[in-house]
Amino acid sequence: MSAKKNLRVLSGIQPSGALHLGNYFGMMARMIKYQEENELFCFIANYHAMTTLPNSQTLSSNTFNAACDFLALGLDPEKSTFWVQSDVPQVTELTWILSSHASVGLMDRATSYKDKIARGIKPNMGLYSYPVLMAADILLFDSQIVPVGKDQKQHLEMTRDMAIRFNNTFGETLIVPEPDIEKVSQLVPGIDGQKMSKSYNNTIPIFDIEKKIRKKIMKIVTDTTDVDEPKDKNTPLFQIYSLFLDHAGQNELASRYDGKGLQYGYIKQELFEKVMDHFGPFRDKRDQLQSNPTQVYEILNSGAKKAQSVANEVLDRVRSASGINY
Repeated sequence: MSAKKNLRVLSGIQPSGALHLGNYFGMMARMIKYQEENELFCFIANYHAMTTLPNSQTLSSNTFNAACDFLALGLDPEKSTFWVQSDVPQVTELTWILSSHASVGLMDRATSYKDKIARGIKPNMGLYSYPVLMAADILLFDSQIVPVGKDQKQHLEMTRDMAIRFNNTFGETLIVPEPDIEKVSQLVPGIDGQKMSKSYNNTIPIFDIEKKIRKKIMKIVTDTTDVDEPKDKNTPLFQIYSLFLDHAGQNELASRYDGKGLQYGYIKQELFEKVMDHFGPFRDKRDQLQSNPTQVYEILNSGAKKAQSVANEVLDRVRSASGINY
């Protein structure tokens, strides 16, 4: 008999486009580690993606590709619960129940909504009430730990607020989750120095063709420091390269930056080779999965059944506590 796992951990990722280094080092690598010692619940957030990705064909193909990404990178459906958000529709019922108890003022304080509108994303009610759906994602599975980046910290605080308010009104019904904010999730820069994000078109993809990956890496912004002068280490090239190095390797790279003769072009080529070596086995696994879609669908269907079993238990508690059950 296997040992009981410690905590229930939940996280998800939107199927909004090609997987990139920011996704991997910011969240996915941690997810893979969590499944070894904790009870991991991991899902593809396609309901969330609808707020900014209205094209149906793109959403459908992105969802399948995201599933292949997770599985290729090491998510083990035997050690975790892995599903597509829309395959567990109980989340939409809990969203409505939570919406009936979430204040408008709480929603108005959401900075993510304001940031997206400022970037030109068309406002809609799904985007506005995004934090409620996220809260339902978390609370529906009795999640204890939720790994998030700095940009999602407020949403998790809002989730805690909604759970506490519900419990204060109806009695102890929902688990109040704790955040897990790791520094690396805040420090994956894009090729322009901003946070790596598809929204900024500054990503380095993992599973694209080699030519495109190399082209992206060669576009990483650098300065014009003379070749024999020390180089600035607080730059995207150094920071991205460091993600692939252990402590000794990072110190060696830092020494090269402090010395003479370092040329950014050589460093970029080395980084390209690191990326291809690191993800080579994963790329092979992903090719195998994409050529066997039935296998992927079976895994997702099995994961959805496991997730629904937990969701039904939690939702029954919520329905009974709030008076929906009669």
